Amino acid sequence: MLGFWMPRMPKVIEEALPEDMAALSEIHGRSFARTWSADEIASLAADPAAMVLVARRASPGGTRQPLGFAILRCAADEAEVLTIAVDPRHRGRGYGTMLLEEAIRRLYADRMAALFLEVDATNKPALALYRSLGFTRVGERKGYYQGSSGASDAADPAETGLALVMRCDLR
Repeated sequence: MLGFWMPRMPKVIEEALPEDMAALSEIHGRSFARTWSADEIASLAADPAAMVLVARRASPGGTRQPLGFAILRCAADEAEVLTIAVDPRHRGRGYGTMLLEEAIRRLYADRMAALFLEVDATNKPALALYRSLGFTRVGERKGYYQGSSGASDAADPAETGLALVMRCDLR
């Protein structure tokens, strides 16, 4: 009953901090068959062409564990989502949407023309999210997700590992 009078703390999206890398690796490991180490994520974050955004819920005590994150990389006037993951315990609460909306705002401000990503063709929640934000299918890559945990859900064995390439126009 203690939480009854406590105000709900806002969700925030901000740049990743060096001390976030281990938590981001753990979230990635709970989300994908092939995890990225904290060192791999830190290496990407150090790239000047990369953007690493973290979703958190603000806390009166100052503990603000990452609940999700997105890593993007820019080249010329285009950007690509390298990965996006929300801790399974916090999915369905809008963190993925907030991460992508903030990324799109920043890319738009930087005058990027388009944002690309690849997504497992069987990942219905991700496809719904991307379509709701204006992404459209522009191609596919067969065998891209071989051995991924989501591929076993494919209705057609021929579709196993199929990645859809999607694009969101920013101009």
